[in-house]
Amino acid sequence: MNSEGIGDGKSKLKRKRYERELRRLQAELCRLQDWVKHKGLRVIVVFEGRDGAGKGGTIRAITERVSPRVFRLVALPAPSDREKSQMYIQRYMAHFPAAGEVVIFDRSWYNRAGVEHVMGFCTDEQYERFLDLCPDIEKYIVEGGIQLVKYWLEVSNKEQERRFEARITDPLRQWKLSVIDLPSREKWYEYSRARDAMLKATDTKHAPWHVLRSDDKKRARLNCIAHLLGQIPYKKLPRAKIDLPKRSKKHEYDDLAMLKGRRFVPEKY
Repeated sequence: MNSEGIGDGKSKLKRKRYERELRRLQAELCRLQDWVKHKGLRVIVVFEGRDGAGKGGTIRAITERVSPRVFRLVALPAPSDREKSQMYIQRYMAHFPAAGEVVIFDRSWYNRAGVEHVMGFCTDEQYERFLDLCPDIEKYIVEGGIQLVKYWLEVSNKEQERRFEARITDPLRQWKLSVIDLPSREKWYEYSRARDAMLKATDTKHAPWHVLRSDDKKRARLNCIAHLLGQIPYKKLPRAKIDLPKRSKKHEYDDLAMLKGRRFVPEKY
């Protein structure tokens, strides 16, 4: 264990320590955000992994303190009939970043290598063609000036089972249980083989995969943010001193009195 009690992967990370470290890392994300805007960088961060691996919570930890106009989250639904007739990656490219943006894909074009292949939503020919072409397409993306960072969240069989059981019984988590989740439990090894084939074909020098162990959600979030910060070189930019202006008394009137008789939300708490 290091001096912060973080990193041995065994001891339970206390909430206060987690929140303190998360706040520090999120402050660095804000500095990274300033740098991305200042330099006009274009960044794509891809999150993939098994169902229940903790992608959503990790993404929220990254985005909750930064601007949604800089860190844009893209989580596309199932393709429409029109989108199915397009070039496969076309609907994803429509969301690629402009200058000064970081686009986070909560699942991505890698659906074809995972759920579509395992669940039979694409043909074997489409699947093989994707694995064959994907490295070249990603090379084109990177050579075009976009920085591409790819994460695979790996959760154990036992932990995935625990999380799915919680989704079944907990009303606050039941919305997370999709029609794909339960078959994914049954097809554990099919998804494992799909993962292995995907990593073998698309873990390239120009667009490598980074595998994030996610049984411990808190540690996974901290590890991911710390790693992401290391992938994009940045500097802390100076900020001009800001003085809060005083409220002007010009046009002064009793503005609170004008709300009398309006419908207020009952203060039950």
